[in-house]
Amino acid sequence: MDILLVTSAFNSLSQRVYAELSDEGHRVDVVLASHGDDAVRAAVREVRPGLIVAPMLTSALPEDVWREHTCLIVRPGPAGDRGPSPLDWAIDEGASEWGVTVLQAESAPDAGDIWADGSFTLPPAGKSDVYRNELADAATAAVLLAVRRFTEGSFKPRPQSDPGIRVVWRDAFRQEQRRIDWENDDTETVLRKLRGGDSRPGVLDELCGREVYLHGGHPEDRLRGEPGELLATRSGALCRATRDGAVWIPELRPRRSSGDPAPFRRPAASVLARFPAPPGSGPGMPGSQDRPYWLPEIAVPLELPPSRTTWADIRYRQQGSVGFLSFSFPGGAMSTTHCRRLLAAYRYALTRPTSVLVLGGARDVFSTGGHLHVIEASADPAGESWSNLLAMNDLVEAVLRTTDRVVVAALGGNAAAGGVMLALAADEVWCRAGGVLNPHHRNLGLYGSQFWTYSLPRRVGAETAERLTSEARPVSAAAAERLGLVDRLVPASPGEFAAEVARLAADVAADPDLPRRITTKTTARHADELQQPLAEYRRTELARMRAAFFDPQAPYHALRSAFVRGLAHGSARPLAATGTA
Repeated sequence: MDILLVTSAFNSLSQRVYAELSDEGHRVDVVLASHGDDAVRAAVREVRPGLIVAPMLTSALPEDVWREHTCLIVRPGPAGDRGPSPLDWAIDEGASEWGVTVLQAESAPDAGDIWADGSFTLPPAGKSDVYRNELADAATAAVLLAVRRFTEGSFKPRPQSDPGIRVVWRDAFRQEQRRIDWENDDTETVLRKLRGGDSRPGVLDELCGREVYLHGGHPEDRLRGEPGELLATRSGALCRATRDGAVWIPELRPRRSSGDPAPFRRPAASVLARFPAPPGSGPGMPGSQDRPYWLPEIAVPLELPPSRTTWADIRYRQQGSVGFLSFSFPGGAMSTTHCRRLLAAYRYALTRPTSVLVLGGARDVFSTGGHLHVIEASADPAGESWSNLLAMNDLVEAVLRTTDRVVVAALGGNAAAGGVMLALAADEVWCRAGGVLNPHHRNLGLYGSQFWTYSLPRRVGAETAERLTSEARPVSAAAAERLGLVDRLVPASPGEFAAEVARLAADVAADPDLPRRITTKTTARHADELQQPLAEYRRTELARMRAAFFDPQAPYHALRSAFVRGLAHGSARPLAATGTA
């Protein structure tokens, strides 16, 4: 069947629905509602869809469209729940269970008949994390069920007037309700507010006399201070005291009205470094551009004891002969600094006596490659793009050149661009069922690097590699396994993924055939190097990327800026009507 997705943004959920509907054999096209009603109408005329599905909408569908076609709306709330901020309310109220509903569009918001619904456990995680994982699992399953019911033709959707459905309307969750009372809110309350605002819209607050939005929140077990006091930085994050503890805040976003030239999310310490220092802080110190010189940088060891409850974006642990190097960067974006720190940690992991090294293994996004927000905020975006690329390439090359143990890339969530290539540098790629991969750089007008011209064809063949990078379509975890991008699907919930990966990795380490595998791997790497050195792949890719970075007229710069600033750019039709994953 021809299905048209109408979505306000081709985000993680929209991409997953697209990929899994394509896996079911449907011909799926996408139109962005953010480009206006006329763009939606034009797409409907062109595609002539049998069904319209809206995985993510922030505006109503044109009335003439939903009256003439069956339109199914995905709502991130249970049956009967109405209003524009369902997941925000659920997190604020401390709900342990939540739901999703697939509704038929009609004139009253969220009031249409129900084609399918589902429920999920709500973990103590940020809203964006839950949205990409537990909610996406339930929503995608509900969409697939609703589409099957529509295709069969005999199902009658359930009206919300049914006695068993309790209708509850809740207004938009506003900043007044998110605002943190640092004097009186305890740590649990502060964390709940921070998690409910992540990643959009953030929690509006004031730091050093300037209004900013706070993004993300993690507990701290040792640092203490006066409520609201800024205590320290760590790896780009900021620690702030509560009345009974402290929290780590990884990112800040200056308010647009503040006049900041970079009003978008980026590492908290780098935002704060641009603010005037508090009175009595003394003169500035050299090298403080990435963090405020007047706060201490308090590091923690790579191998944290289990008794610690604190924030660290990179950790290492060892179980028997298996090493686990986990990392978690907001949204999966990896700046130059992130890449360099992760490379240093990877080199440390290689000094440990293990035969299997798991890279990743945490829940949520694995990696999306370079950090566009940090690049856009730089005084020299072209130069920072280049530095970020080189640092990412150094990391990927280190993984490719590891020949003394088996390296497993464990993807608990989505991966894109250089993040996919980082995973493909490993010997095995394990992906949680439900993940989505975007193995290309095309949406930024870039050729790509991270040794993709070596890693991608050796897994899927030259023809498929060309198709994946040129068509630029999201690929479901199941399709990625069929193509050879992924070696193992891990059918676990987001919360169970790490434990299941640990069990599987222990099995690999205990395999009597492991020494032979490592020997074979070493031989193959040597043979590949003789055929064409990695340095040659790197040189060719970097030449193409350098040309784009340092050409002011290259599309990359406008595309990057539009993405970071949330501006519409390019076609209203991001995918072809005949596209499948």
